[in-house]
Amino acid sequence: MLWTDLAQGEFSLQYVGVNGVRTRCLSAGQREAPPLVFLHGSGGHLEAYQRNILPHATHFRVFAIDMLGHGFTDKPDHDYEIDHYVDHLMAFCDTQGLSRIHLSGESLGGWVAVRAAIRHPERIGKLVLNTAGGLTADPVVMERLRTLSMNAVRNPDRRAVRQRLEWLMHDKSVVTDDLVEMRYRIYSRPGAEKMMEHIMCLQVMEIRRRNMIPIEDLRQIKAPTLVVWTDHDPTGKVEVGETFAREIPDARLIVMENCGHWPQYEDAETFNRIHLEFLCG
Repeated sequence: MLWTDLAQGEFSLQYVGVNGVRTRCLSAGQREAPPLVFLHGSGGHLEAYQRNILPHATHFRVFAIDMLGHGFTDKPDHDYEIDHYVDHLMAFCDTQGLSRIHLSGESLGGWVAVRAAIRHPERIGKLVLNTAGGLTADPVVMERLRTLSMNAVRNPDRRAVRQRLEWLMHDKSVVTDDLVEMRYRIYSRPGAEKMMEHIMCLQVMEIRRRNMIPIEDLRQIKAPTLVVWTDHDPTGKVEVGETFAREIPDARLIVMENCGHWPQYEDAETFNRIHLEFLCG
């Protein structure tokens, strides 16, 4: 059940003012431990990491946030492009006194993490790119994601929300009623359709292309990097992960089996093991 994994340990859930944006944040671990920030994907929320936070909190001061415009964080009335997310992330870190962080992002969160590592190399310790976006512009995938996402908010019902979540998974049975209910509550809030239009701007080809990561920019990344991909990712083949790992100077690739776009949730035990081995190694 949702939050059951978190209920076994100590954590704090709060709202933080970030340049006027009320930002939902969950944190766990000792204040003096090295900070680790988790970033979720498009249309997501911090519960994407509910199965990962406590295992990492034994080693790190862990933060999971609802990114700009997502979840229960405020939703400014403009399209959200990658630099907007990076600016919000860095400003959040400033509010917490985090001068240097380990950064782990999934999908859109990985795209934001790449750009943050390029723009702010002095602030990123280790970097994890989990089925990250930013390298490809497949019209079929973009249209599928946009259609499922907009359907889930235009006339919100739990069936449409479940379809949106099941698209992320190889094993559809891991989409629990509790997870559907959490996302349904977010997607049925006032202004949800406008929120999703702002989020889905990156599925518009013109906007997406100006936000994509040039290959030569990957070569600027100084942080040791782990690329996590899967054998059933619906957004891109393993070759995309191989490109990240080949072009980032100090990077390696691990491909998780029998997972879709949320390996940190679908096979949390394996993800936590390889993630901690990298971060602690």
